[in-house]
Amino acid sequence: MYREVVRVGRCAALVLLAVAGVLRAAPASRNGARTAANENRDRACLDGFVDSYLDALAADDPSRLAVTKTVEFTEDGQRLNLGDGLWNTATGRGTYKFYMEDVEAGQVGFFGTMREAGEPIIVALRLKIENHKIAEIETIVIRNRTDAENLEKLGHPDPLFTETIPAAERASRAELVRTANLYFSGMQLNDGKGDYPFTDDCDRVDNGTEATNNRASDTDSEVAAQGNSVDNARRGTDPSYSPEWSCKKQFQSGLLHFVTRIRDRRFVVVDPERGVALAFAFFDHAAGKTRTFQVPDGRTVTVGPVTPWTWEMAEVFRVEHGKIRRIEALDQRCPYGMGSGWSNWRDAMSTEARWAPFSGKESPGDSR
Repeated sequence: MYREVVRVGRCAALVLLAVAGVLRAAPASRNGARTAANENRDRACLDGFVDSYLDALAADDPSRLAVTKTVEFTEDGQRLNLGDGLWNTATGRGTYKFYMEDVEAGQVGFFGTMREAGEPIIVALRLKIENHKIAEIETIVIRNRTDAENLEKLGHPDPLFTETIPAAERASRAELVRTANLYFSGMQLNDGKGDYPFTDDCDRVDNGTEATNNRASDTDSEVAAQGNSVDNARRGTDPSYSPEWSCKKQFQSGLLHFVTRIRDRRFVVVDPERGVALAFAFFDHAAGKTRTFQVPDGRTVTVGPVTPWTWEMAEVFRVEHGKIRRIEALDQRCPYGMGSGWSNWRDAMSTEARWAPFSGKESPGDSR
């Protein structure tokens, strides 16, 4: 279902009339070369599709959108008719906005807050644009007031996510995905001995909360985020694991071994100009015997969920010089083994990374 991407088709040569969803052609450059100004207009055009979508969603009026005849829409992994689901209950937009553009692939991602029946919620969104229309809509809706309020307290994403990487220092699309994917590979059955390409000042934000280098934290860790139920999901199961630690120290602890599989790793936005890679994925916890393991310091520990469950994830990485410097994640618990609605069963169960433009055969390597 995750089909080969059709390029956006010179979104830079378009002016988006957001309210009406109408597109008007603008003159293309004489030699066809992409200039910095064109690149910026491409980004603005893709962001405009996001704004049009969210405005239509808040108004419960999908007729405002320019969509293809075969537009596909999912919410939390479920295929729905456009206009169903959150469309029935959204009441307004929130204040947190984080846009991620892939000009080459014609895809755009978004993390932000909205209002549902007046309550703050979080939305992760992916749009694919074909022939100046929305062809695919993928959404994750996180209905947690505290998380939404924490995200809005942050105010904005880390400014590094929008800083331009000097042209001579940019990674290729494949290299960018390969580095970001090492995060997933390093957490899956984490043993503390993997390749953890984090900068010394790497930071991670998880559902609006600082999850690393957080000396003000009054909660326990990401092990907490893998708690035994929704109610205690942020209460730590091993007090030696701390959100005060750096990204690298957390992985070197080996205490995330109970994350048994990270699958359906779809890198839906890859942006070499800004060193950004956005992935949708699922973190499985098999529970049972996988909860007991030995960590690098020789201790045998028992941590993690006591029943099988899965995190539905949207996670974005800022990569510089082959290392991960910033991470922002959105996640929520979902049924164990759930799929995205965009992959066949085999791909949904696979731990290989896939990325756009996507042909079903391309892979950046080092995916396990």
